[in-house]
Amino acid sequence: MTQSKESVVTIERYKSGKTFQEYLDSGIRNRELFEENYRGTRITPEQERALKEIAARDDGPDHVLVIGEDWCPDVYRGAPVAARIAEAMGIEYRFFERDQNKDIIAEYLNNGEFESIPVFVFYDRNHRELGHFIERPKLANEQMHLVREVLGDTSPEAIARQLGREPNEDEIKEFRAKAREKYLEWQKGPEWAGWRDATVDEVIALLRR
Repeated sequence: MTQSKESVVTIERYKSGKTFQEYLDSGIRNRELFEENYRGTRITPEQERALKEIAARDDGPDHVLVIGEDWCPDVYRGAPVAARIAEAMGIEYRFFERDQNKDIIAEYLNNGEFESIPVFVFYDRNHRELGHFIERPKLANEQMHLVREVLGDTSPEAIARQLGREPNEDEIKEFRAKAREKYLEWQKGPEWAGWRDATVDEVIALLRR
């Protein structure tokens, strides 16, 4: 998808964003998960060839903007993928926090309503938008039931059914902490890696169009 109206992101504003490394070094939460997903992202030879061919076009991408927040699993998976894509194409990468840049995210609302993240916005050398990617690939949306299965129901009502009584606040926190631990362990598996791969493929398809 592309934008037809004038964007609030001028080239000067774009340059004010953080590089991927600067973002990692800025005191963010979940830095280790960003780094883990960066290390885990492998651009295949076929993907690298496609990305380089796209970048070599006269109207090909020259730089990419990423919008996100450090607490979001889709961001700590997706933002490193965008960094790998940028490296493969030899283009510039700048990160902007969504909640500090509401006017930017307003241009990229999911279904015209939701401030979904991450967002990748690709520009040509004249800072004209070529297209943008929002939140997660189609494969991830199709497999979101897997996340719900891993996390389980950690509502107070569900915990009460397991305990046979009303849980206290500490018990609710304990159940939810264990669910998060299971989720983080699951993220080391093939489905999560497949979502990273699918993101690269969707970006390639987007930029080819």
